[in-house]
Amino acid sequence: MLGFELLSYSPNINYLDTDEECMTEVRENLGTLKRAWEWADKKGLLTFTWHWFSPLGGRSKSFFTKNTDFDASKAVIDGTPENVALISDMDMMAGILRPFCDQEIPILWRPFHEGDGNWFWWGAKGPETVKKLYRMMYERYTDIHKLNNLIWVWNAPVPEYYPGDDTVDIISRDMYPTDHTSCAKLYHELLKITAQPKITLIGETGSVPDIEAVHHKKIGWASYMTWSKEYCLTEKHTDDEYLKKVYASPYAVTKEDLPILY
Repeated sequence: MLGFELLSYSPNINYLDTDEECMTEVRENLGTLKRAWEWADKKGLLTFTWHWFSPLGGRSKSFFTKNTDFDASKAVIDGTPENVALISDMDMMAGILRPFCDQEIPILWRPFHEGDGNWFWWGAKGPETVKKLYRMMYERYTDIHKLNNLIWVWNAPVPEYYPGDDTVDIISRDMYPTDHTSCAKLYHELLKITAQPKITLIGETGSVPDIEAVHHKKIGWASYMTWSKEYCLTEKHTDDEYLKKVYASPYAVTKEDLPILY
């Protein structure tokens, strides 16, 4: 499984009021779709995340609450300027996802990630707003755009924020432990958001999990995604020998082990 970031495809990046850190990240992610198609051609699994630049007003990395005045609680009200901008962005992203659907390529889709936090604009107004945002997207992408290739991944461990079993295929949470562990405590916390049995996965992690401990302790993580830069390009968080051990484990499923899914 390979993770792809769609932030560079946000239609409202403010190129006139920004900084080099933001623009570096935008430039580095401009090839996301090309790389995703290359991975799909190799029959790999794809998971998409969208650091969504504010649909209306903001500077620099305006997916961060501190960089925008965009009010998500107004965006869930039909007909408001915030709502119109939100829907426009949603429909634009649906167009980007459409070709994958047309080719019957499944995508683990993780929108409004870390929605239980206030650092992103979509989580800044609390649980009722983020649940409405998620359900709006689910209903629009499912009923209007017919994107039936999306596997919907909810990404927060707090029960009050959970949008409902009818819109969620997989539950997940992000974590950045400082060592290799089964993350058992975090797993059992995540299970509490719903009584319905769901596939569970680690949406983002720093250190690679202890796959032997995950197996022997019967912790139900189905997958993990190591975050970018120093987390996967250096040995600061996982050294090469440990990584080889994980990939070679009889409890790991790699791309070569997968059946042809599409």
